[in-house]
Amino acid sequence: MDPVCLCVLTVSQHVSAVDMYEGDQFVQLHCEFPTMELDTVMWSRSDLTPSTIHQRQQEGDELKNQNQLYSGRTSMKPDALETGDLSLNLTGLTLSDSGTYTCTVRDGFGFQRRVTDVQLQVKERFPSWAKALLVLLVLLLVAVGLLVHFRHYFMSGYQVDVDSGVESVQLPCKTTVRLPVDAKVEWTNSTDWTMHVYQNGSDQPGQQFYLYKGRTEMKRNLLKTGDLSLTLKYPTDEERGACSCTSLSVCVSSQFPSMSQLWTCMRGTSLSCCTVSFPLWNWTQ
Repeated sequence: MDPVCLCVLTVSQHVSAVDMYEGDQFVQLHCEFPTMELDTVMWSRSDLTPSTIHQRQQEGDELKNQNQLYSGRTSMKPDALETGDLSLNLTGLTLSDSGTYTCTVRDGFGFQRRVTDVQLQVKERFPSWAKALLVLLVLLLVAVGLLVHFRHYFMSGYQVDVDSGVESVQLPCKTTVRLPVDAKVEWTNSTDWTMHVYQNGSDQPGQQFYLYKGRTEMKRNLLKTGDLSLTLKYPTDEERGACSCTSLSVCVSSQFPSMSQLWTCMRGTSLSCCTVSFPLWNWTQ
């Protein structure tokens, strides 16, 4: 009868867990086995192909079948097989290093034993939710900074109360934005009728709605002073409502009821601008 060679595999119940963080420089996965005539020790991960993480033989490291994800990142003590300290050193931790590492030994007779399993968990140093929160906080800070920096673009609404029979009323509109010399300033009422137009350094009565001809005026040098207020003569009851003051560097936006929306107007060059709608007046008898 031919001789039969029997290889016995015994499974250890020893399992340990190690928690690390992405970017950590070093971790040691512990594995100890009583000193004996060990021929080979192998660290492996069953979920990878090839599964070999590190292999040590009597002649030294045998890394021919090592998974390339671990190339240059693993090491063991030079006298590991003599001392029984079979711990694996792993450097440059990444999230993909998370997994179960198995330490297996084999003696000169071909018998092998699964000594231990080490469950390595590599966590994000900053979890995804923390990164998202940080991004939101940064965006919030940037938005607040922009609001503070461009606060002069945001004009509050005015409520003008007018007594019946007055000769004139002034509708206020001021800006700290420096307007270009060719800026067009236009006042309109709630029905989009043009009340007054200022362009190219002078009034443009030809663009007015006929009901307002001869009844409106604006201050001189308004582009320099930023005072775009309109004086309306002989206001009538039919003219109650809302009026808007706009220019080429003041652009309509009604998305927010309590503040104007800052955005960019493209007219040859970019101009930061906003538009404010002003309630005209409430009549008091």
